[in-house]
Amino acid sequence: MLGEAVCADIENGPWPFAGRSFDGVIVTNYLWRALLPTIVASVAPGGVLIYETFAQGNETVGRPSRPDFLLRPGELLAACAPLRIVAYEDGFLPAPERFVQRIAAMRPPASSSTPAARIPLQLP
Repeated sequence: MLGEAVCADIENGPWPFAGRSFDGVIVTNYLWRALLPTIVASVAPGGVLIYETFAQGNETVGRPSRPDFLLRPGELLAACAPLRIVAYEDGFLPAPERFVQRIAAMRPPASSSTPAARIPLQLP
């Protein structure tokens, strides 16, 4: 199914995609640590996760600056340990100035599994 829109409070309400998995999960500029395992688990066999958000060090150049919203060194890499890491970066980007961690990872295909939903999951 293409074009499905879901409006949900993913920080205070239940995970709106319980029991579902996705071929593609994209997360940008968002960190809610309690959801990291759920997001990683949402990647279907053969699916891909692309995740980028702010990292420690960003407090020296702008916002966000609260530790609650900044990944610790290696934190994203550790959260994605169940997946096959394809690419990972942790560092400073100059324009605009920011510190980020970003990862591209995939779940190895299962030899026999039910097809995943063909809906990419994108969080803010």
